[in-house]
Amino acid sequence: MGEPDPAELRRRLLAWYRERKRDLPFRRTRDPYAILVAEVLLQRTRVKAGLPYYERFLAAFPTVRALAEAPDAEVLRAWEGLGFYRRARNLHRAAKTIVDRHGGEVPADFDALRSLPGVGDYTAGAVGSIAFGLRVPAVDGNAVRVLARVHRLEEDVSRGLGRRRLVGLAAESVPPVSPGEWNQALMELGATVCLPRTPHCQACPISSECLAFAAGVQGELPRTAAKKESRVEPVVFVVARRGTSVLLVRREEGLHAGLYALVGGRREEAETDEQAARRHLRDLGVYSRSLAVLGPVRHTFSHLRWQGTAFLAEARGEPAGAEWVPRTRLNAIPLVPLHRRLISRAFP
Repeated sequence: MGEPDPAELRRRLLAWYRERKRDLPFRRTRDPYAILVAEVLLQRTRVKAGLPYYERFLAAFPTVRALAEAPDAEVLRAWEGLGFYRRARNLHRAAKTIVDRHGGEVPADFDALRSLPGVGDYTAGAVGSIAFGLRVPAVDGNAVRVLARVHRLEEDVSRGLGRRRLVGLAAESVPPVSPGEWNQALMELGATVCLPRTPHCQACPISSECLAFAAGVQGELPRTAAKKESRVEPVVFVVARRGTSVLLVRREEGLHAGLYALVGGRREEAETDEQAARRHLRDLGVYSRSLAVLGPVRHTFSHLRWQGTAFLAEARGEPAGAEWVPRTRLNAIPLVPLHRRLISRAFP
């Protein structure tokens, strides 16, 4: 079997997409800002899980200017639960840049899009092609899988020669007419048919052009570097109460920068969980006579796992670097989602 026929690929895939595509809210708009929000929000987030956030985010910040003028805490509160909070901070910064440099209009130029905070090749390609009809590729994980199988790329497509070859093929495949539709069709096929472990090849509109399918190796592709195993971080957290207030720290950096969090963090190897909890309280100038176990902590992120214990304490003291937050304020501030759940258990 020779190389796939580009014209046949386009004809088959676009016909399938027009008939079978999912009806999603961000596909019903040509508003570049709404498309930008969708592309940033849905990175590393499944569409089904992300849609409610997308609709709430646009309701809260319906325009670029509304987002640019919003306080950081409001933006993070609207994002809370999605994870990867750097996306929210970068989207907020991008909105401010669009207002400052582009008069409040999302730029219709690939390089200008690419220069926005947090916008990489994929996001610039998706917004550029879908909102403005630019003939540029948008290569997300789903598109990678389709292209690697169709062209039977045996190299590691996550880096080096394999990555360069993949990007080149992606750029060549984009048609001059309806480039955004083509990019969405590739991603839709990868999301619904050309699945990672069990591709539904019998339902695939382009299986006749797929070199991997012809060779029976579709389940082995794409090849990527093995993922590092998530490291385990031993942690303790304390729901420290004073009446109807809870002691919270606002994280300034790291995984949850900008969010409020419970007292606590890493447990040192030589400490017991209770000793670590008391140390974290003491470091803030807060003390408690007794700690009660609230429950285990088990939470997995993309690169690490928290494992440890949550405690409940009736505490006293005027903290340095933390604040007593009344329960009535909790819904208005961005909180680490796990910690919000622990607080709700401590205040039945």
